[in-house]
Amino acid sequence: MAEFVQSRVEDYVPVLLQLERVGLLTEKEARTVIKKVTALEYKLKRRSLNKEDFINYIQYEINFLELLFKRRQRIGYFFKKGEIEAVIKQKVHCLFQRATEKWRDDLQLWMSHVEICKKWNSKQQLSRIFSSLLAVHSDKPALWIMAAKWEFEDQLSSETARNIFLRALRFHPDSAKLYQEYFRMELMSVEKQKNEKEILRRANLDTAKDLYSGEILNCGLARVVYKAAVQNIKGAKFHLSLLSIAKHFKFTKDLQRKILADLQRLYAEDPHTWDFLARQELSDELPAPEAPKSKQKKAEILAQKEEQCSRVYERALASLQTESMWELYVSFCLERYKRKTNSEELKQQRQDRLLSTFQAAHDAGLLPQARYYDWISLLFTLEKGDLAVQLLEAATDRFPGSVDMWKKRLELLITLKAENLEKVFEKALALVKTQESLPLWELMVDWSEMERSEKATESLYQVSVPSQQKTSAATR
Repeated sequence: MAEFVQSRVEDYVPVLLQLERVGLLTEKEARTVIKKVTALEYKLKRRSLNKEDFINYIQYEINFLELLFKRRQRIGYFFKKGEIEAVIKQKVHCLFQRATEKWRDDLQLWMSHVEICKKWNSKQQLSRIFSSLLAVHSDKPALWIMAAKWEFEDQLSSETARNIFLRALRFHPDSAKLYQEYFRMELMSVEKQKNEKEILRRANLDTAKDLYSGEILNCGLARVVYKAAVQNIKGAKFHLSLLSIAKHFKFTKDLQRKILADLQRLYAEDPHTWDFLARQELSDELPAPEAPKSKQKKAEILAQKEEQCSRVYERALASLQTESMWELYVSFCLERYKRKTNSEELKQQRQDRLLSTFQAAHDAGLLPQARYYDWISLLFTLEKGDLAVQLLEAATDRFPGSVDMWKKRLELLITLKAENLEKVFEKALALVKTQESLPLWELMVDWSEMERSEKATESLYQVSVPSQQKTSAATR
C-alpha cells in the first residue's frame, strides 16, 4: 500500500516543482501539499472506503486549482497554465470516476462531476460521464433530457441529441416530459436551420438550397414526434402542452392548426379543451391598423373579448355540467377580476361576472369547496357580511364534514357576535368526525375566555378534554 501511495505522490512532484520555480508556490507550501496529498491518498487505500474521503480529496484539489488561478492573476504569469492544470484536473476526474464506480446510486456525486465538467469545459469527459450515468440511472427521464439538451445546446449536435431522446423513449415510452422536450428540440433545430439558411441566402451562396431539406424545414421531424407523442400519451392537457410549445415558434402556424384540430376532434368533451378555446378569445390580436389607440377603446375591446370568453364557457357548460368545468370557469373569472384596470366599467363587469358565476356553480351544486373561500373573501371585500353568513350556512350544509368550513363559519359568527353561535357549534360537533374536531374546540374555548365567565369557560373545557382523550385513545 505504501509503495502505491508513494508512486501516486511522486507523479505529483514535477507539477509542484514547476509551480515552485515560477513563484506560484513556496518551498514550504509545496512540502505542505505533498504532506496533505499523501495523507489523503492513504485514506483512499483503506480496506473500508469512505465516501467523505473522496469528496474531501476532490474538494482539496479544486481549492488548490482556484488558489493557483488567483495567484496567476495577481502576478500575471500564465506560462504552461494548461499543461499544469490538466494534471490536476485529470486527477479530479479520476477521483470522481473511482467514487461513482463505488457509489453508483449516489446521484449527487454524479451531478457534482457533471457540474465540474461544465465549469472546466471538459466536453469529452462530460460526454463519457453522461454515457456512464445513463447506463446506471436509465430509469430517470430527467437525466436523459439533461444529456440531450447538453448535446444540442453545448455540442451543437442535433443528431446526437435526437438519438439520446429516441433511446430514452425506449426506456420510458409513457413519459410526457420526454416527448415535450424532444418536440421542443426538433422545433429548435428547425429554427436554427432556418436562421442558417437565411444567413447563407443573404450572402448570396447558392448552396443554401441544397444544404437544408424542405421537409425538415417544414417541421417534418417535429410532426413525427408529435404524432408518436399523442398516440402514447392521452389527455387534453398533454395535447395542449405540445400546442403551447409550438406557439413559441413563428413558423409553426400550420402545425398549430393541426394540433388544435386534433384536440377538438379527440377531446371535445374535455373541460381543458373548452378552457383553452375560451382563453383563445383573449389572445386573438387585431391587425396593427385596427389596433385601438386610446385606453378607453382598449378597455372596451378587452371587455368584448372577455364577454366572448364567457360565452364559450357557457356553451361548454351546456353539455359539460361537471365540477371541473365550473372550476375552470370560476378560475378564469377570478383571474380577470384580480387584474388591474383603470376602467371602472370593466372592473364592474368583471365583478358582476365573478359573482354570477359563483352563484351559478353553487346553484348547480358543483362549486368546489376551495372556491367557497374565494367567494366569501370577495363578499367581505364588497362589505356584504350578511350574504357571507348565508353563504357559509349553505356551504356547511353542502360540506357537513368539513372542519375548515365550520371553523370559517364559527369565526364569522364570533366576529359578528351572533346569538346562535353555540347552537351552530353544537351542530358542527354532531356532523364533524370527533377525531377532527380539535380546531373547533380550541376556537370555542378561546372565544369563551374572552366573552364568558371563568366558570362557563371551565365547564366548556371540561367537556372538551374527555372528548379529545377518547379520540386519542381510539387512534393509538
